[in-house]
Amino acid sequence: MKKYRGIGLKLTPQRLAILEYLDGNREHPSAETIYAEMRKKYPMISFATVYKTLEALKNKGRLHELTIDPERRRYDPDTGQHHHLICIQCKKIVDIHAELPVTVPDDVEQSFDLVGNHIEFYGICQKCKTERRT
Repeated sequence: MKKYRGIGLKLTPQRLAILEYLDGNREHPSAETIYAEMRKKYPMISFATVYKTLEALKNKGRLHELTIDPERRRYDPDTGQHHHLICIQCKKIVDIHAELPVTVPDDVEQSFDLVGNHIEFYGICQKCKTERRT
């Protein structure tokens, strides 16, 4: 609990459970996935509680919302600079922690103050590739 005191949110048991679930989570879960997990311990938790907590964490810079899955928003608790590799079949998302130099053409860059970048790679994961063969 001490670990989460400085985030500026009222720390209810449900919010603490969400924070603990996200801590170190590399699965890039959707709000629906988080809600399903939270209901195991807190059957009365509402989807609104989960969603509002995710929005609050996002607004405080503690969580990135990923819009790379057109079917649902996914969340990434790793707020450091990194990129993603997405399986086009199962929607698995993998972090890529590497500097990938990208240059923007001068004529475009002049009209922007660049603040960062995010590169998405798409492919078929090993599990899906194996399933396709069988």
